Amino acid sequence: MDYPNDQAPGAPVRQGIPEHGRIPKYYAVKARLDQLVEGMSEGDPVPTERDLSERYDVARETVRQALRELLLEGKLRRRGRGTVVAGPKLEQPLSLASYTEGVRRQGRAPGRNLVTMDRFPCPDALAAETGLRRGEPVWHMERVLLADDERVGLESTYIAVARVPRLDTDFEPDSSFYDYLHTRGIGFGDADERLETVLATPREALLVGTPPGLPMLLIHRVSRDTEGAPLERVRSLYRGDRFSFTTHLQG
Repeated sequence: MDYPNDQAPGAPVRQGIPEHGRIPKYYAVKARLDQLVEGMSEGDPVPTERDLSERYDVARETVRQALRELLLEGKLRRRGRGTVVAGPKLEQPLSLASYTEGVRRQGRAPGRNLVTMDRFPCPDALAAETGLRRGEPVWHMERVLLADDERVGLESTYIAVARVPRLDTDFEPDSSFYDYLHTRGIGFGDADERLETVLATPREALLVGTPPGLPMLLIHRVSRDTEGAPLERVRSLYRGDRFSFTTHLQG
């Protein structure tokens, strides 16, 4: 197979062109738009659908489909009634580091908006998954995740009330929960994580400010402390167009 000399590492082989050489018209437009976007800066406005359809001599619906895919991939974003070039995706490490640390490493300002803070008896499913006792009081804290005031995710945390009995009064919801735990002498030992791709529910999409059809990255985490005792259960939903995840593997 003949590869172009400038094939970027990690790019689709032969830029995704099938072996028979026939590609959908929208994909050809998308490839040309991709090149156009690469030469632009974050926040630059993209030409209108009418201008692009005339430039590439295709129907506006063909341009619309190409733009839709670039929006889903996070290379473009909506601003008002127009479309602009998006910035690079946020890289979040798959580690016990907090969301705050990951965002700050990239020069962005992390933040969170509290949605709910309540307590209830631990249900059977949560007890079975975490090792908490059925019926013991647990906190549930739900927060919208921010990066430079942009809504990028939604996080739900469950933790035993006995661990942090004054969570509703002592904790600042827009700060790092992990820092809060560390100041109380609670350290993380290990955790199990599972990552999957999902579509947000209508409520989640409204809170994060995304269309319901936008793919989301969902991480489930069950953490234990340094003694191996159950600590927290976290459900983190991240915008698929704004996040990528990294990890280091060692043999």
